[in-house]
Amino acid sequence: MVAASKEITHSKEHSRVRVAKEKKAHALSKKMLEHKVVALAGFRGVPASNLQSMRRDLADRKHYFKVAPNSQILHALKSAAKEKGKLAELEQYVTDQTAVLLTDSNPFGLYRELLRTKSKVAPKGGEKAPEDIWVFAGETSFKPGPIVAELQHAGFPAAIEKGKVVLKKDTVVVKKGNIINREVAQMLARLDIKPLEVGLFLRVAVEEEMLYPGDSLAVDFDAMIGKMVLARSQALNLAMAMGYMTPETFPRLIVRAKRQATGLALAIGFISPGTIGALLEVAARQAHAIKGLTK
Repeated sequence: MVAASKEITHSKEHSRVRVAKEKKAHALSKKMLEHKVVALAGFRGVPASNLQSMRRDLADRKHYFKVAPNSQILHALKSAAKEKGKLAELEQYVTDQTAVLLTDSNPFGLYRELLRTKSKVAPKGGEKAPEDIWVFAGETSFKPGPIVAELQHAGFPAAIEKGKVVLKKDTVVVKKGNIINREVAQMLARLDIKPLEVGLFLRVAVEEEMLYPGDSLAVDFDAMIGKMVLARSQALNLAMAMGYMTPETFPRLIVRAKRQATGLALAIGFISPGTIGALLEVAARQAHAIKGLTK
């Protein structure tokens, strides 16, 4: 009898939790349908306090930011995809720790904003090295003592020279893709070497019927603007050289034509309202020169 009562209570609690989860997924799905852009971002390694700060900053810029269990995100995407089919393609990107970003701005602008959330940190141990991790030859801030042996044991080329702890040569202590062990991580932290980057990493975004993988949004806008300015200048120069009429070249071509026509008229002594003044000045100078020769 007691066992049956416990089972009923457990069943009710399970049902209550399931309903609560479904409500949260439904609310997230509704939010997705209210925004032009639906994006997913990874945030592994970001402390909870930093996430709260990021959420506030993004909210100030009119972006909705939600950290939720992957099962809830998948459920919300499946539901929202019934109205916006493209959202179904986001399901494959729901891996590891995932956050949902919703906005009405464009995905490229969102990507640039997320770049500002990133910062360098020292590892704690167990992370995968994103690149070869180097330590470079030179003095350290350590005083001679057991630290030398600790550094050497971790694979750092440490020694004592002139009463100071130094690293003897440039060394790769962890190769790209290898796991950073705890001992190496501790030494990197003590040397203030921060090879890891944490923050929000935009994995993918959907805008209307367009899907943008995160790497496709990594556009250097400053370089692009520079190229556009150069292209405009080159196109304008070519159009001017050809005498090709456009709203941009027309005023310039008229000024150039006037200048060339005036030059030609002056060269042949053609009298017109535009040249009479200049021709009289030339004649006066020539007369003065002749007068000087006759004295």
